[in-house]
Amino acid sequence: MSASGPGTGTGADADADSSTQPDLQLFSYFRSSASYRVRIALALKGLDYSYLPVHLPRGEQMADAYARLNPARVVPLLSDGPVSLTQSLAIIEYLDETHPQPPLLPATALERARVRALALDIACEIHPLNNLRVLRYLVHDLKLSDDDKDRWYRHWVEAGLAVVEARLNQQPAAFCHGDQPTLADCTLVPQIFNARRFHCRLDHVPQVMRVFDRCMQLPAFERTRPEACPDAE
Repeated sequence: MSASGPGTGTGADADADSSTQPDLQLFSYFRSSASYRVRIALALKGLDYSYLPVHLPRGEQMADAYARLNPARVVPLLSDGPVSLTQSLAIIEYLDETHPQPPLLPATALERARVRALALDIACEIHPLNNLRVLRYLVHDLKLSDDDKDRWYRHWVEAGLAVVEARLNQQPAAFCHGDQPTLADCTLVPQIFNARRFHCRLDHVPQVMRVFDRCMQLPAFERTRPEACPDAE
């Protein structure tokens, strides 16, 4: 991972020799759990990339230059040469198909369906209810207090992780599925970072936390954590 350029720029460092820059460029924000998913996948694959920060609280994602790259005005966005990819799970599956080793999806259709379901339990059922846009809307538009906003956050995170806990209990393994990290682990770990940041209760999900702790023993998860990002504050 190498840092370069502002997130609202063109995706290139004007002062650097472009011939030495990685083909992969990740537009990211250090606290974005969706971006963290992709950082983990890139690290597990051993892929070098340029890190281009997009400061979400300052609204850099709303700039025209970035909106031309990603009309949704969110992160992550992964550029691979002339190709730009959005949505973290789609990006990770693209990386898995273009760089198959180590695989982040299992060999059989049934196993792949389970891993995808675990990832979607988090990415679709938990994360959208507590991302920055939603929390801002609750406070600025619906006039909820910060305490009420945090209660909203904790309720949905704690309830959603209880579902993941039940699924892990059905088929315990070293990681979310099997003995190596998968797409599901790339999705789980960032959600726990966010849960801890908002002081969510986690004692009701021991299997989830066991898997989280196992993941964090691996360099790919540890060195891509939010605090290790070039734009960390």
